[in-house]
Amino acid sequence: MSKTTFATHPFLLGFDELERLVERTARTGNDGYPPYNIEQTGPSGFRITLAVAGFREADLAITLEDRQLVIRGRSQDDGERTYLHRGIAARQFQRAFVLAEGVDVQAATMEHGLLHIDLQRSEPENVVQTIRIETGGSSAS
Repeated sequence: MSKTTFATHPFLLGFDELERLVERTARTGNDGYPPYNIEQTGPSGFRITLAVAGFREADLAITLEDRQLVIRGRSQDDGERTYLHRGIAARQFQRAFVLAEGVDVQAATMEHGLLHIDLQRSEPENVVQTIRIETGGSSAS
């Protein structure tokens, strides 16, 4: 008896990448730091906002790796301060978001300790293609 999964359904040809995408998303289990919001900014626009208080722009890196948006933060301790109490963590982090096909990063801005990443989904083109049916025997040469 064979196991049928979502990606092996006979009407979903070529969607095996989707199953790998779901597995990859499940593995990016973050610890909740830094906290973030995702909001819809328009019919096809989104904004991810991360609370990155204590980080400078130079401490942050944003990359797009195989449809995965990765935000990394590494705060540098200058070593010149003597803390009596240190409640603001200077720890590094990595937060990842998997983007759908057609979603592009438009801009990233930093404002009042919040990192905003604006995303835009492009409208897919409706393409109608006529497939010509060839007649005859085998086409092997």
